[in-house]
Amino acid sequence: MGIKTFVALSLLWYGTSIAAQDVDDYIRKFPGKITTRIGVQNTSNSFTVTDKETGEQSEFIPNDKTYLGLSVLFRSVEVDLGYAPSFFSENQDNQDSKLFTLNFRMFLGQWMQTLDFYNQKGFFEINEVGTTSFPEFTTLKLGGTTSYIFNKRFSFRAVGFQNEWQKKSAGSFIPSFTFYFTRFGLDALPQGNSYSYDIAIGPGYYYNWVVKNHLIVGAGTTLGFGANITRSDDETFSTGLAQVVLRTALGYNSEKFFTGLNFSAQVLEYEQEDNTVFDDAITFVELYIGYRFNAPKKWIKKADDFNRRLGLD
Repeated sequence: MGIKTFVALSLLWYGTSIAAQDVDDYIRKFPGKITTRIGVQNTSNSFTVTDKETGEQSEFIPNDKTYLGLSVLFRSVEVDLGYAPSFFSENQDNQDSKLFTLNFRMFLGQWMQTLDFYNQKGFFEINEVGTTSFPEFTTLKLGGTTSYIFNKRFSFRAVGFQNEWQKKSAGSFIPSFTFYFTRFGLDALPQGNSYSYDIAIGPGYYYNWVVKNHLIVGAGTTLGFGANITRSDDETFSTGLAQVVLRTALGYNSEKFFTGLNFSAQVLEYEQEDNTVFDDAITFVELYIGYRFNAPKKWIKKADDFNRRLGLD
């Protein structure tokens, strides 16, 4: 048997076995519920500016804030809103720094689409000389990721979004395509304003371990490769790009109430060339609680009709 025949038969066997599995034994869905969640979150989008010609390197750390995150989910759609209120003590000495995030996620069958928006103001520069505050520095990031979940028994929503409940342990191969646009407002530096475009594609694997009936531990990683294009006021250049995404989660789930802890980190490492290079890192930590409510019957009917038209039932 040739290698091509072996691979083809293996893929055919894998697809057939997945199709034959009783998904309901592994995943409890809530098609008639609206899932609401509120959490205390901390996020950071730091980056490093490297001038290859001079060898000078500066790391820009955002003036971190703790903020409240509110999520509303129904069927395949999730909307997240984050805001940093002043009543948190750690947000009261941030020198007028600002942070606003908006995230949108949608599931269509085994496809998962995320869209992210980050608007941040206020950074500290750390270099060989020392630490300097730049309260007027800003970053604006817009982009997202398209992923495909191969194993229907694995629920990504059970650890990240909580509108499903993983009943039995399962894992899945999840390849992803990522695109981000970032505007760096660096008016006070010689580089001026810069615009960065990141494209990456690569494999990933995630696993949900059901410790007990209501307790779950999830973990996984994605390794991607692609390209970065950076444009400043006087030049444009491109480099190779390596992407690493890490996710871990601990959660408690029941029919109505749920709670948990999520951590994720994404690092975009650009190859060093003869020009200035940006290394971009995003971290996210969240402690949340949530509750599920009955959805209006009209919403359920419209969602059922939409799924039937797309053949998602």
